[in-house]
Amino acid sequence: MENEKESYNRLIENFPNINVAVIGDLVADEYVYGRQFKLSREAPVIVAKYENEEILPGGAGNIINNIVSLGAVAFPIGLVGNDQNGKSLLNYFAHRGIDTQGIFACNSRITITKTRFLVGDSHTTKRQVVRFDREPDTTMDNKTEQKVIDFIDNIEDKVDLWIISDYNYDIITPSITERIKELAKKKMVVADSRHRIKEFKGVTVITPNESEAEEATAMKIENQDHLYEVGAQLLREVNTKAVLITQGNQGMTLFTDDGRIEKVPAYGTNDVIDVTGAGDTVASVLSLSMASGATLVQAARLSNYGASVTVMKNGPATISKGELLKAINNHPSS
Repeated sequence: MENEKESYNRLIENFPNINVAVIGDLVADEYVYGRQFKLSREAPVIVAKYENEEILPGGAGNIINNIVSLGAVAFPIGLVGNDQNGKSLLNYFAHRGIDTQGIFACNSRITITKTRFLVGDSHTTKRQVVRFDREPDTTMDNKTEQKVIDFIDNIEDKVDLWIISDYNYDIITPSITERIKELAKKKMVVADSRHRIKEFKGVTVITPNESEAEEATAMKIENQDHLYEVGAQLLREVNTKAVLITQGNQGMTLFTDDGRIEKVPAYGTNDVIDVTGAGDTVASVLSLSMASGATLVQAARLSNYGASVTVMKNGPATISKGELLKAINNHPSS
């Protein structure tokens, strides 16, 4: 009989056999780096010398990156503008062998872009000083929406699981939400939604953080009893098999439809570098683990190991299959 570590290793080794569709809001995360030079004489602000810049996939794009980094096959479904940042995202995915047929470039919208300016001395960690957001001021047109639905229909048979990454922009329309609910009757669907958790009724699992769970239930989590009330309410109202509430350095709590409540303590050091993207890693590892045959508790624990790796990296980090295996095998209690 295999022990816990052997079981986890077997599950992870199956990740490359899984096809994952990721439906969600694609974001161009633009990073502009500079070296602190002096204080401005015009205003009480830093003057920095430009060094370099890069564009990385954010939003649903970070889940896509996690899925591929973990060895699985990703089918992205989303929108970009017919602009330079949209082309940058498409090129990024294409260069990594990711199918981009489900990413639709629209002339009537811009690519969602978050531009972060990071400044620091040569031998210190650069810190974000300001962020500019550029968002579309138009919604997805009916023609593009139908293209998205048609693409979902075309790949349905080859996809093992679906991940929803909803940042409350415009890809998840009412019609597409209804299509997702239909998918959930046949396949595993994991929903990670910033503000609309309760709209995804009938999906397999939802993965809110504490603030998202509070917003969805209009309840404040101030102690364990409140947490249990919130989890029970979400289970009931979303009609899902499980709710996994992530709690930062407090770990996460899993609520299942058979009445089980499982506290998963945070693994690793408290010296967290950056929590950006940790939720994306949780959704990715949880989904792949379940699709590989893990129980809900096993999947939650594996996703916790995954998050422990990404919070030690700067920016919207991803985790590789090797890093996940190393985290598990180095943990004495696994």
